[in-house]
Amino acid sequence: MDPLHERQLSSRAAGPSHAPEGPQSRAETVDESQYGGLSFVSHMLAGAIAGISEHIAMYPMDTIKTRMQALGHPGQRLRGSTVPRAIAAVIKREGVAGLYGGVGVTTWAAGPAHALYFATYELAKQRLGGNDPGHHPVATAVAGSIATIVNDGVMTPSDVVKQRLQVANSPYRGMMDCILRVSREEGLSAFFRSYKTTLIMNVPFTAIHFATYESCKKLLALQEDESLAVQLAAGGTAGGVSAAATTPLDVVKTRLQLEGVNSATRYKSTAVKPMLRQIVREEGSRALWSGLKPRCLFHIPAAAICWGTYESIKSLLGTE
Repeated sequence: MDPLHERQLSSRAAGPSHAPEGPQSRAETVDESQYGGLSFVSHMLAGAIAGISEHIAMYPMDTIKTRMQALGHPGQRLRGSTVPRAIAAVIKREGVAGLYGGVGVTTWAAGPAHALYFATYELAKQRLGGNDPGHHPVATAVAGSIATIVNDGVMTPSDVVKQRLQVANSPYRGMMDCILRVSREEGLSAFFRSYKTTLIMNVPFTAIHFATYESCKKLLALQEDESLAVQLAAGGTAGGVSAAATTPLDVVKTRLQLEGVNSATRYKSTAVKPMLRQIVREEGSRALWSGLKPRCLFHIPAAAICWGTYESIKSLLGTE
């Protein structure tokens, strides 16, 4: 048989030269366009639910942390007290409602802030190669740092209002009263006075948090599919490690946000180093670790709740 005719017969027998798109290639296309199998909006929904759940569940512990870090506010000097005693003291003086001052503004802000936070994280992690096979702690750390810049732009103003409502004997009647009075008396810049400090704290916090979380998942899950228990354990570990490492910066942030509220203390600069030096000079180095226990007791279960909820909602929305 003529060689040319033989090749033509072989070609017709083999069918079209292009292979049909298989399930794997289609899945890769979906993953690339949807960032791990979910759309940007779906990640926002999962993040919003996770953020609101986390903040509401752990809000009383956040109130105790804020009061321990506050300076010169009547009824707030809780630094020498244990967490259970501090909680009991607040309930005795103000009732259970005293532990939830400012919870409304936090709930209102946590939804959109965490929606953007997790959606941005997933997008950045995808672009940086964090979803590729293997272990990529640097990619996840950088992605988390990018996400926190977006998140803090929403959360910082609400955090100012929240903390001013959390302190004992707060001069504000509620969320709207606080917003209007701060705007009128201190200007809109007061809501962003601690933004730079918040970023200086939260960028390393988030980098440590996300890298630790992803690393713990790899370590705990080994060759098995990660379970909810693994996600909870990894989330709690990440929350505790990152919270402890950044406590001094959190003290600076709290002081800036509460400056002028029932206190004559003023800080000459909003820069971190000068404030750290002033606090150490006037109160000693121990003041930089005020609220360490309630901060860790907040972030360990809060991160476990947040990650467990987020990963569960992602599964329900079809990420697997």
